[in-house]
Order: sequence, then C-alpha cells, then structure tokens
Amino acid sequence: MTTYFHELESVQSRLGDDDKQILKVLADRYIGANPPVPFTYRAFHKSGVWQTEEGLFDLNLGRRFPEAKPGQYAYAYGLVWSDGERSLDVLIRCLGPIRFYFNGEPAYRSNVIDEIKPDASVKLSLNFVKGWNRLFIKAMNTTAGFGCLFGPDEAKVRILNVLTPFADRQGQAGWVYSAPVDTDVFDGRPLPDAHASELENGLEWLPQYNWSESEWGEPACERIFGLQPGKQAYAWTKLNQVSYGKASCVLAGTAAGPLTVWVNGRQVLELSEAGSFQAEVPLSFGKHDLLVRSVCGGNSWEFKLDADVGGVPVALSAPVDVLGSNKPWLYLGPFESGVRFDYEDLVRTDRLYAKEGESESAQLRDKTYWRLDGPDAWIRPYYENAMLSNKWTVGSVTNYARWDYPLGVTIYGLLQTGRFLDRSDIVGYAADHVRSCTDMFEYSLWDREQYGFPAINQQLVMMKMLDNCGSFGSAMLEAYKECANPGFLPIAERIADFILRKLERKEDGAFYRECNDEYSENTMWADDLYMSTPFLCRYAKVTDSSEALDEAANQFLLFRKYLFMPEQRIMSHVFDFKYGKATGIPWGRGNGWTLFSLTEVLEALPVDHSARPELVAFFNELCAGYASLQAPSGLWHQVLNDPDAYLEASCTAMFAYAFARGVRFGWFSDPDRFIEASMKAWDGLTRYAIDRQGNVHGVCSGSRYSFTADYYKYDLLTVTNDNHGIGIMMLAGTEVAKLKEWLSSI
Repeated sequence: MTTYFHELESVQSRLGDDDKQILKVLADRYIGANPPVPFTYRAFHKSGVWQTEEGLFDLNLGRRFPEAKPGQYAYAYGLVWSDGERSLDVLIRCLGPIRFYFNGEPAYRSNVIDEIKPDASVKLSLNFVKGWNRLFIKAMNTTAGFGCLFGPDEAKVRILNVLTPFADRQGQAGWVYSAPVDTDVFDGRPLPDAHASELENGLEWLPQYNWSESEWGEPACERIFGLQPGKQAYAWTKLNQVSYGKASCVLAGTAAGPLTVWVNGRQVLELSEAGSFQAEVPLSFGKHDLLVRSVCGGNSWEFKLDADVGGVPVALSAPVDVLGSNKPWLYLGPFESGVRFDYEDLVRTDRLYAKEGESESAQLRDKTYWRLDGPDAWIRPYYENAMLSNKWTVGSVTNYARWDYPLGVTIYGLLQTGRFLDRSDIVGYAADHVRSCTDMFEYSLWDREQYGFPAINQQLVMMKMLDNCGSFGSAMLEAYKECANPGFLPIAERIADFILRKLERKEDGAFYRECNDEYSENTMWADDLYMSTPFLCRYAKVTDSSEALDEAANQFLLFRKYLFMPEQRIMSHVFDFKYGKATGIPWGRGNGWTLFSLTEVLEALPVDHSARPELVAFFNELCAGYASLQAPSGLWHQVLNDPDAYLEASCTAMFAYAFARGVRFGWFSDPDRFIEASMKAWDGLTRYAIDRQGNVHGVCSGSRYSFTADYYKYDLLTVTNDNHGIGIMMLAGTEVAKLKEWLSSI
C-alpha cells in the first residue's frame, strides 16, 4: 500500500476522530504557512522594458536604437530572486544573433535559423537556485535585427519577475540594457557584477533612472508633470515624529501657486496664491500622513515644505514601502483645476484616479496612479509570493494575494471550515485573501494597458480559459456571503460574460478548450466542470440568473455524453476531438472534480428543474462506480481502475465530500453504502494523508493529459501541501463532520 509517513505520525494517531480539532489543525497550519503578505511595491521606469501581451520581455534593441550600426553590440541584464530551487521553461525569440548567459554560464547561442526565421521560439529549461539568479543577454546588430524577446512559457501562470541589477538601482523592477558599442566589451572578460556600480564597466545603461543636472534644478512637480498652468497635483509623504509625547510640529515653506495641506485627514493650511506659509500641528509619537495639493502657477510649479519640532527637523518617509526608491514623496496628477477627491480616497494605493474627474464614462487610459520623483518613474505593485514551477508546484513562500484555481478550492475550504468551527478569524483570513486581489482589480487592468502585461492578477486580467476565472471566481462569490464587498460584483459579471458569451463551445454547446497550436488543442476536460459550474451556480444565486443555472445543468449533460464510461460508471479525464475519442483514462482528481461539482449544481438546482431527475440519476451512477473502486485503505487510486497506481488523497477527499453531501441532502436511493464509504475515506485520509502537524500528503501535482495510464502513475507524482488538495481536505472534513451530526440527530 502507498504510504507517506508512519501511521504514528498521522493526525489520527494524536487526535483520533475529533473532526473539529483535525480541521483546526489543517486550517491553522495553512494560515501559519501562508501569512497575509500583500503585493510588493517597486519603482518602475516606464521608459524601460515592457512585456508583450503573452508576457515576453520586449528586448527589441533595433527599435530602441534605430541608428545602431551593423556589427554593433548591446547587452541586457536582469536579476531574479528565487526563494528556493525552481525549474522554469523560458522562451527566446531571436531578432538577430543572441548569446544568453544564466548565472554567469553560457546557456544558449542562437543559430542561423533562430536568427532569421520569423517568430521562431527556442525553449530552455532553467533551474533557478535559491537566492539571486542572473540573466545576461548579448546581442549583435545585423540586417535581420537586433535583440530578442525573452520570458517564461505560460507567463500569466509561471510568473517571472525580473529586477534591476547594479547597486545604483537596487530594488527597482525591470531589465537594464546598454547603448550600442562597436566591439564586444565582454569578449573574453567576465560579465559585469550585478551588485556593483554600473559605472565600473564603462557602458551607458538604460533606462535613465536619475534626473540630469539641469532637471534637478527644476521644481519637483514641474520636472515630473511639466509646466501646466492651472492644473493641480497631489504629493503624499509621512511625518516621522520621534519626540516623547505630543509635540508641536511647525510646517513652513513656499509655493509658486495655491496650496492645501492636510495632516492625518485634517486640513491645516490653505494658501490661495503663491507665497510663503507656516502652520503648527500637534503630533504624537509615530508616523503621520501629510498630503499636499499643489496648483501650477503661471511661471513655475513648485512647493517647498519643511517640518520641525522644537527646531529639530522632522524626517519624511514614503507613505508606502517602495523598493528601489529612497524618495519620501509620491506624486499624483496632473488633474484639471476643478477635480476634487475625498481625502480618504487619496491616501491609498489600491485605486486609480480620473484625470478629469470621476464619471461613468472615464476610460482606463484617462486615469492615473502614483508616481515617483524620477524620470518616468512610477510605483508598481508586483505579485512576488509563491511562484509556480514547471511541475505546477509552488515553493514554501506564502500563497497570499494570488488569484489561481487551486487556491479557489483552498479559500472555499477555509470559509467552510471557519463557519463550521465558528472561527471568524479563519473566515476573515479567507475573505481578506480574496480582497487582496479584487481591491486591485481596476488597477491591474490599467497596469496591463500601461505596461503591456499586468504585474498582479495575471490570470484574472489575461482571462482566456476556465482555469483563469471559474474556481477563484466561485470562491469570491462564496466570500461575498461574508463581506458583501461590492467590488466583487463587477468581477463576477466579467467572469460570467466570459463563460456564457465568449468561451469556446462545440456545435452542441459543450465547453471545450480550443488552445490553438498548443498540446491541448481541441480537447474537453472533466476538470472544466469544476472550473465553470460552481461559479455559475453562485452567480445565479447572487444575480437571480436562470440562464447561468440552466447552463451549469446543461454542461453536465453534455460532458456526460463525451466523457462517461458507462461500463464502469466513471469518467474519462479528457475527450480529444483531434482523434474523435476520449482518452479512456479515469484520472482520480478529474473524476473528483466532476462529482464535487455535481453536488454544487444539485444543491443549487430547484426541485422542479427539468434537468434535475437526470442529474440525480447521473450522480447515483457515478457514486456507485466510484464506491466500487475504493481501496481497503479507504482511499482511491490515482488512476481509479488501476490497482497498481498509487493511492491519491485529493480525489479521495472529493469523493468523501460528495458522498457525505449526497446522504445529507437525500440524493441516494441506497444511502447506507455511501455513509460507510464516506466515513472510511475520511478515516483513511486522517490515517494516511494528514500528518499530526496538519501537512497534507498524497496529492498529485497539476495535470496535463495522456492516452496512457503511465503518465498519471509515473509522471504525476505527489507533492506535500499541494494547493490542489488542502482546501478539499478541509471541505471533506467539514462535510463528514456535518454528516455525523445530522445522522445523530435523526
């Protein structure tokens, strides 16, 4: 039998059948391992390297240097921080001769086909080490082109954040690239030290990150926004009062135009015209928001402000930690003279600002965000928590603030566990994870429009398949029950519109994956029942959309037609329309997704719905097929009908969940068999898959598909604490516990 740890190390060996305590251990371990660390803010120069729509960094040096001579060289340099070892496939599309060095070692040299063939891609598998990893590209200019495109394969899922090298730019986001030179500076010489000064190698590195001497002589607002008489901008900083007790802080300075100053939300100064000013503000120990509205005068756009307590200067610091910048002020604008914002809407970084005032018709392109005092320098939030590898697994860094489908199940599991245990802290943590994504939704759309590819919420913004939206969208609407956050609803509308109106379908209306030129082209996956129908059910409840609920029911009937294996009463993982047949491989989790989702649809479907009798019958058929394949341990095999395949935990949890719900909601004609199977499955999970620390074992990593069972048995190995299994483990535990309580009450 498959074993993941000694039975004495199991959670059951310590807690027996105390389901509530087991659920507490599961939830608390996950939250402890995934602290609520939000997005990282970094300085980014808009004149630097952007990503393309597919996430490749656009290092087309020919476009940046149209006057470059044939035979000249230029270089691109970037750093990647990795919290652990991580394998990642990257793509290179050459525009001319390229040499790529990874961590100082040659990793790729282009050939003549790569250099000349349009859109030719080379895929490299890189093994990132824990710590800093160096990406260095050497490009030669020829008639064919100059530079390359470089980035991760499936960039919206396998995120690659590139940071700027050199001590002078430490903490900034993006690549640096050099101006062209006549000879190869690094022919036979070591590559430049990524942590030394960029001046050491004698090259001119771009983008420009500091103002020129003449620009430094201009007032800050003027060098950032230009001279725009009558327009206004905001500047935001923090006053750091370090004296004991409450002290009187003196704010004094001059302005070249009207000026308004707020401290901690209270207006302390209003200057109607250019001149000097002074105000006293009582401040306690600590940091205090200082917000300034500055109006551009006719000849200058300037304000100077100093703060002191008892003649000792009060230090200023940035109101949010922006890595790569040591400047204390953030700037926002320019705005038309009549535009006003509430103070509370200004001292935040999770919204955009319309340049001509708020209106229903304001487009993203007409909005703006906070900037830094640097050449085309903006603050930009980045998702820098747990990153996926080639094997669809993440490291040990927090998953917080990530929008992806396995975490949709995790959030759902946390919500249900928190409710069952009456733990508002667990429910609050899950809802906060959702809000960390949704609060930045509009910004993430703007970020994509501004820079070519979003730095946060990549899958939500680049929505092209059900994986990107259905699972986490369903969890979002589940969290809506707790917080009724109005910001969730526009996102739900966007997802519903995609699923109901834009998702590819076969002629009979069945969802499938078009995926042109990809391995999964023209296929249907059992997984997609979970990626669509639970969301549609929750959306239908929130909006009273009968269309969404009817669609969820209909998709089950359509998928049954293609994937159901009637002789065994189980589901094939995939139907491949390229070959006109199903793969015939009953992957455990694919079947788990099917049954799990069917319970969600049956729970939502009205008693008199026309599809209900057929779906209840289908539910009974599937459950009978699965129950007959349960192993003596209580678990199911990775390939359900292959006793030589390993025992897998996530499908087991889904079957336990569905059986328990089927009994409790009265969907079975013969419930006793499924009471026993559900209890046996949960017993097996707590005995063989959940250890005493609440770690979840035996969950296979994310899947592709195959016509052979060997792929699922030998290539899809298990990962401890994989996000595909943690949430469903909690859901199984809550449903089995509810079933026990229900049975004891009748």
